Amino acid sequence: MTTAAPTQGRTETYDLIIVGAGPAGLGFVRALEGCGLDIAVVERQPRSILADPPADGRDIALTHRSEGILRDLDIWPRIAAAEVSLIRHAKVVNGQSAYALHFDHRDSGKDYLGRLVPNNLIRRAAFAAAREVAGVEVIDGRSVVAAGSNEETAWALLDDGRRLQARLLVAADSRFSETRRRFGIAARLRDFGRSCIVCRMEHDEDHDDTAFECFHYGRTLAVLPLTGRRSSVVVTLPSDDAAEVLAMDEEAFGRDIARRFAERLGAMRLLGERHVYPLVAVYADRFCGRRFAAIGDAAVGMHPVTAHGFNLGLRGAAVLAREIRAARVREGDIGAAGGLRRYHLAHDRVARPIYLGTNLLVGLYTDERPPARFARDALLHLGNLLRPARHAILRQLTDEAA
Repeated sequence: MTTAAPTQGRTETYDLIIVGAGPAGLGFVRALEGCGLDIAVVERQPRSILADPPADGRDIALTHRSEGILRDLDIWPRIAAAEVSLIRHAKVVNGQSAYALHFDHRDSGKDYLGRLVPNNLIRRAAFAAAREVAGVEVIDGRSVVAAGSNEETAWALLDDGRRLQARLLVAADSRFSETRRRFGIAARLRDFGRSCIVCRMEHDEDHDDTAFECFHYGRTLAVLPLTGRRSSVVVTLPSDDAAEVLAMDEEAFGRDIARRFAERLGAMRLLGERHVYPLVAVYADRFCGRRFAAIGDAAVGMHPVTAHGFNLGLRGAAVLAREIRAARVREGDIGAAGGLRRYHLAHDRVARPIYLGTNLLVGLYTDERPPARFARDALLHLGNLLRPARHAILRQLTDEAA
């Protein structure tokens, strides 16, 4: 893998252009290994950040399917086992009630419900794996300033004057994808008016590999088990309250989280920095266009409450890669409309119900009117009583490939 020196006004031809070198884009590159494609990956961040991303506070909950995909892509073995945590149980709590909807890994017939891995370690492993794919050029520290396509070619103009062209261009550049917009594809955005504060904390009591989602009134608190007596903590709150929480000193913050978590883990202490992210969900009207496709958050950006965002992105990239591999076997056109349409239909069929269901859940569990509070509590009790419903949710949590 090489990085071309900046030049002005030159046209460079590839088989495939990928805009964005996050896990979805880099996983997509790895999934195309052996296809014999010349691939350009354009990324704003410098190579030093791609090779060793800093911690960003986010720990990614991986389903069994996603773990399998990462293994197939040779990304999983590059993540240190000591950094991988297990989720064996998941509990959902409403308001100040001590009652919880409980999901147990033993009911799923599996050893665990999912795994937690730091986002920056996934990114680092994905970059290391992508570097080994022949025919791939990473153009780092550069931005796309214009892009488009005709019936035969897609193209992208970079901020240094270079013009890239290929049979297919794929956007993997975040839920606010400028590339997707340049190809005329609209997206439905839902701004929740909330922000997520994410951090790691240590605590006095064992978590027993249990993930908690606490739908308190005014705020949502997720406490996810890490190795040892540590947890990944996600506080979702109105955006205008975020600055006040970030301004709390470490001791006050620890006491506040422990209190809101009903002292289940005893005293809690902040480890490292707190990071804040705006909460906006996105669903593209289409995942493909003329010689164009969107993957990862550029296709579907999820609310994090059900932890499906990363998993859907990885799955969608794998589906598109299969279509491209099939086209190569047929000696066909990797940017042909038929294959891109099949990718759109397959990914939309999986992603849309999860996206709509997640937003419906968020709407209900952030509604603080008395009827909604009653419905929230009633649904948790029904969830424990109705085994078919609980098992259906368990299947979604583990998402094991057939």
